[in-house]
Amino acid sequence: MQFTKWHGLGNDFVIVNGMKEHIADYHKQAVAVCDRNFGIGADGLVVLLQSDIADFRMRIFNSDGSEADMCGNATRCVARYLYENKITNKTVITLDTLAGIITPELIFQDGVLATVKVDMGEPRLKRSEIPLVGDAQEQVIHAPLEVDGELYHITCVSMGNPHCVIFVDDVAKVNLSAIGPKIENHPQFPKKTNVEFIQIIDRQTVRMRVWERGAGITQACGTGASAALVAAVLNGYTDRQATVRLDGGNLWLEWANNNHIYKSGPAVEVFRGEYLL
Repeated sequence: MQFTKWHGLGNDFVIVNGMKEHIADYHKQAVAVCDRNFGIGADGLVVLLQSDIADFRMRIFNSDGSEADMCGNATRCVARYLYENKITNKTVITLDTLAGIITPELIFQDGVLATVKVDMGEPRLKRSEIPLVGDAQEQVIHAPLEVDGELYHITCVSMGNPHCVIFVDDVAKVNLSAIGPKIENHPQFPKKTNVEFIQIIDRQTVRMRVWERGAGITQACGTGASAALVAAVLNGYTDRQATVRLDGGNLWLEWANNNHIYKSGPAVEVFRGEYLL
């Protein structure tokens, strides 16, 4: 199987052209491929396929074999992969995902790719849309959540996948590996959740650490950064444009007047090769 390894701020993926390569079991193969000791090593396996409703279909499988609805960092990598491998000559590409149609745009300056901007779509705020148990129409903003006897205040957003955002004074003091899986699997979240801890730096800057559903601690999360901006605005902490500082680097986010979230950041090819199935 021919593959290419990419990362977006350290959130890394194995990208496979599923229009040429055959994978019998995506879930099983994702676990094997993503293993950092016995496989290629990645946070996820991304398979590109044909689509009847968009330029391409993108399927994303986490390192535990579960399928993700969407991934912002993977989307940037896929856009650059498709363009640089001459699979498309478009600089604005539509991708069919489980979260709907996502549109990344390659931004050039003086003929050189400067960044990849992704229209992440509209945030969804109702319990039924995220989803959470409880009143289907209710929004969850600074709501209490008890975990192992400790009280957290959560703001929940769906960016096509569920996010639970928690504001803290210092993200460095959060034991993410301990608390992350407990919140991910909390009974409040019937489809589990991604978990973001956010420290406010100023009205245009936040610091974020993330526990991703199905992948654990990652260096960056594009949908999580989008949810973080929404949560920060809803709680009155930031403006509608802000830089999100992640372990792997920075993303620039805007919650535009059309209610869409736009996210800009890098996408980097690491290496390519042949994986023996």
